[in-house]
Amino acid sequence: MIIRVTPGRINDVAAALDKAKVRFREVKLLGEELIVTWPEDTVDEKLVRAVDAGAVIINIKTKYQLASRQWRQRSIVDVSGVKIGGGDLIVAAGPCAVESYEEVKETAEAVKAAGARLLRGGAFKPRTSPYSFQGLGVDGLKILRRVSDEVGLPVVSEVLDTRMVEVVASYVDMIQIGARNAQNFELIKEAGRTGKPILLKRGMGNTVEEWLQAAEYAMLEGNGNVVLCERGIRTFENATRFTLDLGAVVAAKKLTHLPVCVDPSHPAGKRDYVIPLALAAVAAGADMIIVEVHPRPWEALSDSEQQLTFDMFTELMSKAKAVAQAIGRGV
Repeated sequence: MIIRVTPGRINDVAAALDKAKVRFREVKLLGEELIVTWPEDTVDEKLVRAVDAGAVIINIKTKYQLASRQWRQRSIVDVSGVKIGGGDLIVAAGPCAVESYEEVKETAEAVKAAGARLLRGGAFKPRTSPYSFQGLGVDGLKILRRVSDEVGLPVVSEVLDTRMVEVVASYVDMIQIGARNAQNFELIKEAGRTGKPILLKRGMGNTVEEWLQAAEYAMLEGNGNVVLCERGIRTFENATRFTLDLGAVVAAKKLTHLPVCVDPSHPAGKRDYVIPLALAAVAAGADMIIVEVHPRPWEALSDSEQQLTFDMFTELMSKAKAVAQAIGRGV
């Protein structure tokens, strides 16, 4: 249950629930004062109305409550002036990993010229092998911040560890929680406490419900600035690196008020597949796509086979605009 309390009455409602031994959390979220009760607990609505006659009581029928569309139709996430979840498709682009200032600056200028609104780049890289390039760490974050300020693109980058959340948040405009940490709830909660927008990737073995429940952890910390990101799930199919689940995108758009992003680069695994998958994501209703782009992908230190060249990214943007316009959206 979600209770929209009358301004100034939250303490009264909380006291009544506490006396009735109902588990709950007070949350200031998306400009509203809310009380969220535990789904398993029974709440006597008369008890609430006795202390707050103007309270709006919403019975949520899903395990995730704050992420549910049952209490809110749509949310728009503002990333330093870039609004995700409105009428326009938002595109984030940049290298898989930060390798040098020159690489990031060249890429940022190219993707901005083609129409990207956000810069992506990995300073910390969660690699399957400990012998693979792990990223430049804080030095990479400094490069991203410098280029972001010079080029004028807000930056999104991944955090891997609760100990680094504060540091990462000080450099980026949007914190990414990657697929390998999709159910690292302590990390998600810590990221939520920063108040920074969060790009929450779906785990490669997670259901849509588990994905939305992961978002709930950040929202219970008072952070409603969450964008969900589908990046492919692991199936028996090996023609692509992962299976891009566009059905999950459609389902999420129906189930939650949060914006939905698609990463076509990781499920593709090969750059020739990225553009078709990205266009399919736009057609499926994605509010945002995030794409890996590199000046010379064949020289990249990570994911070289799936990163687009500048010319390919320009082609993608041209085609994405056409698809977006066909379904009534801008870019």
